[in-house]
Amino acid sequence: MTPTSQRPDEQRTSGNPATQAKINQTVKQQREQKRQEKLAEYQRQLAKRKRGKIVWWTVGSAAAVLVIAAIVASIVFAPAPPASYDAGGTGAEIEGVATYQNETRHVEGTVEYEQSPPAGGPHNQVWLNCGVYDQPVPNENAVHSMEHGAVWVTYDPEALSADELATLKTYLPSSYVILSPYEGLDVPVILSNWNHQLKLDSVDDPRISEFFEEYWRSQDVPEPTALCSGALDAPGKVS
Repeated sequence: MTPTSQRPDEQRTSGNPATQAKINQTVKQQREQKRQEKLAEYQRQLAKRKRGKIVWWTVGSAAAVLVIAAIVASIVFAPAPPASYDAGGTGAEIEGVATYQNETRHVEGTVEYEQSPPAGGPHNQVWLNCGVYDQPVPNENAVHSMEHGAVWVTYDPEALSADELATLKTYLPSSYVILSPYEGLDVPVILSNWNHQLKLDSVDDPRISEFFEEYWRSQDVPEPTALCSGALDAPGKVS
């Protein structure tokens, strides 16, 4: 008779008590070994999941820190927005502002102006596009821009440091302003509007903002609603 096959963990029987005890002990050991193996595998899988969570948590935290740092950097290092002023003035008097009576007419060629830089007078029929220039601009075209309500900010490049020039730029509105170097100034900075001019020794002078508040896009200029773009870009235009 062929003996039937039996799995190791199946309960075997014997008529001998001692033999049966050994059989029972062997089956228990096999079951305990399998239980221990299952427990060890579960613990390995649990540890693996924990390690995965730690890795993803670490990666996620690092990514979050990088995102926050990028946002903070974009805020801290973003260029300051242009200064904001109300068009026109209220008639306020600003200490040190000189006033003139200049005629307005179109002429050809160069003009000998009474003020340097000019604060109005005869000018070229083509106005200068407002903006920031790092080279001197033609007087005759810049005067035409002032006729339209622009403020012309001129500075002595030998008298201002890079930081001081950067500070001066923070006062500029987004339009109707010209910033350019000017040769032969007797002070570091001069602000000019049609028939008004203010000389300054420092870029930290609070009268800079006051001048813009009063004369930027003034309604007292000859052509207060005319454009300050769409005409001439002189050499050295930066923005």
